[in-house]
Amino acid sequence: MKISVPLENGMLADKYGKHAPAAYQLEGHPTVSFPLTIADVPANTKSLALTFLDWDAIPVSGFCWIHWLACNFPAGTTLIPENASASGAVPCVQGSNSDWSPLAGSWTDPRIIHRYAGPYPPDKDHVYTLTVYALDTELDLEEGYFLNEFRRAVRGHVIEEVVLDLPSRA
Repeated sequence: MKISVPLENGMLADKYGKHAPAAYQLEGHPTVSFPLTIADVPANTKSLALTFLDWDAIPVSGFCWIHWLACNFPAGTTLIPENASASGAVPCVQGSNSDWSPLAGSWTDPRIIHRYAGPYPPDKDHVYTLTVYALDTELDLEEGYFLNEFRRAVRGHVIEEVVLDLPSRA
């Protein structure tokens, strides 16, 4: 399986993160997700899923920051277009990002906490980890699920996974 995200000068485009124009934000949160191209999905795939995590957040916040969780994309998906997280352009079930946490502001608006939350590196450039999973099933998860629930649900169902590091500027 292969995945790609367009970069600008080796970085995730500003419009998908901290430096997004106001039209790409909701209450100060970058909410327009980046486009993702997927190719060579294994033939026996029943659904696709993704995680978008910031391991570089650990020294700053004390935990890995979750920016996007989504599952049950149709197996034949070859493009998740820009803003698919908010627009619903490709059917999927989205989980909770870290903005819901009391350690991150206790946001409650599902448009903020159950969708893509763009990179917002507070201290220096961070490298964000996008992982796409080809699964042999659809996951029995409901909107707003948590990363721990996702990890349990995919156990034994991952046919293939691919990782792409996406740097974003502070």
